[in-house]
Amino acid sequence: MTQRKTQGAAVLAAVVGAGLWLLATVLSGRREPWDGGGYWMVAYPLALFACAALGRLFSQGPWRWPLILFAGQFVAMCLRNGELGNLWPLGLAMFAVLALPGVFLAALAARFAPAVRDAAK
Repeated sequence: MTQRKTQGAAVLAAVVGAGLWLLATVLSGRREPWDGGGYWMVAYPLALFACAALGRLFSQGPWRWPLILFAGQFVAMCLRNGELGNLWPLGLAMFAVLALPGVFLAALAARFAPAVRDAAK
């Protein structure tokens, strides 16, 4: 995969993650949407779907897309709250745990991606 495609995929993952967090925040009306059910029923499943899609589309090193996507959610949370907060290590750890199923799904989807030689045609 070219460096430009890798950078584009990383930006896409971060933007999707941040967008899902901000959308869930607006829809839930909560400071942190994971405190409500909407995040778990809508935003999180969509994030996992995005992880699988990114793994399928950008199949080299698929483990990184979920990490970047959930890092985007962490950044969006900090920006939305206007502070990093003193519990940021716990929040970052929580996003890392939330990314684990996404890593699995991205790797699984990458296994079914067309071979790299086919994508180059």
